[in-house]
Amino acid sequence: MAASVLIVDDEVLTLTNLKKALEKEGYEILLADSGENGIEFFKKHRPNLALVDLMLPGVDGIEVLKQIKECDSNTVVIMITAYEIIEKAIKAMKLGAYDYLMKPFKLNELKASIARALELQSLRVRVSDTVESEKGKYYFNRIIAESKKMTQAVQTARRVAPLEKTTILITGESGVGKELLARAIHYNSTRADAPFLEINCAAIPETLMESELFGHEAGAFTDARRRKIGLLEKADRGTVFLDEIADMPLPLQAKVLKVLEDQSFKRLGGTNQIAVDIRIIAATNKNLKREIEAGNFREDLFYRLNVVPIAIPPLRERKDDIIPLTLHIIENFNTELHRSFKGISADAAKALHEYDWPGNVRELRNIIERTMALHSAEEISVDHLPTEITMQQGPPPVIRESLEEEKFLSLEDLEKQYIKQVLKHTGGNKSKAARILGIHPTSLFRKIKKLK
Repeated sequence: MAASVLIVDDEVLTLTNLKKALEKEGYEILLADSGENGIEFFKKHRPNLALVDLMLPGVDGIEVLKQIKECDSNTVVIMITAYEIIEKAIKAMKLGAYDYLMKPFKLNELKASIARALELQSLRVRVSDTVESEKGKYYFNRIIAESKKMTQAVQTARRVAPLEKTTILITGESGVGKELLARAIHYNSTRADAPFLEINCAAIPETLMESELFGHEAGAFTDARRRKIGLLEKADRGTVFLDEIADMPLPLQAKVLKVLEDQSFKRLGGTNQIAVDIRIIAATNKNLKREIEAGNFREDLFYRLNVVPIAIPPLRERKDDIIPLTLHIIENFNTELHRSFKGISADAAKALHEYDWPGNVRELRNIIERTMALHSAEEISVDHLPTEITMQQGPPPVIRESLEEEKFLSLEDLEKQYIKQVLKHTGGNKSKAARILGIHPTSLFRKIKKLK
């Protein structure tokens, strides 16, 4: 169904020309030659977008904008004017106008602004459709936190969630649940009705990451055939989650720092400064102070992100959470896998509790899913668990042997052996292996290449 556009302007020639040009683009056009008619037409037809002249006789464009926003705050309004009255334009933006254009403007400029605005409106509609269910999934009281360290992390997150401008740095090993906590913060904040968008800085090639974040104009580089809206612009009024921030290239770190300081940026190949209202939550499994010393991370960006640090402990340091987490995961997979497990046996619980969980909660989830997918019973018994769990009564074989020889394997050799075992288990299927290991396939390819 074509998007509908209401044009409110007192110049007949302007109305005629814009109608003709925008109908060619496939839009359904409504025309109003006064502010009063514009408000009446909007209430009757509820168009997707309104194009409103700022300087109208009688009821002016500012009042039309106010009335439209009171009727439907999600409607996108673009202001147009032949007068360079910056104060009024700024007032319109503060009242919720998406953009403003000065007459005479180029038709291509108007078309691009309308297309961009409707794309963002579509995103917001999809977000609002799912917000309530997402809120239910990410209530803080649904996060398993029986241990003292995890309880402290959740309490800190709960306190800072309502502070909509405060940046947060979540640290913790891979698989501890950094994204889960970031989503909980977003969906328990005043930004919950706006997008939560994430980017994994370790999973996207350096050459593409800038375009993903900032977007680009047509012709900005060889393959840029059309304008692209970046994540920062799409997340306006919402939250951007920068996962694995330590892997962001240094030149891009400087640009992100500027966004944090100015809440504005330019698209690749663009000249216009784009203002956004976003909150940034960053996460990393690395020690950023060491990365700063090594010259891999900007110290000024670290201090700008580290306003409220939240450290999520590894699962081996929150043993009290293992069994409650397991029961919660079983409950979820009973629904997803159509199983009817009621819990776990005492010996299985002991084995899970004694295991060190190098892959943290992600590894626990993967093992429970695998166990429930392969078995159907009333409870998970120790016989259902994989050998890496059940053999943890003492050190694993590779470590026990090295202890007898009074020398330890390096972490790199241990990681290499573990990846080999998982690849053997999956028959060489790297996507499946990455899922079991709890890492992104790109990260697995990188590790395989590094470990030869």
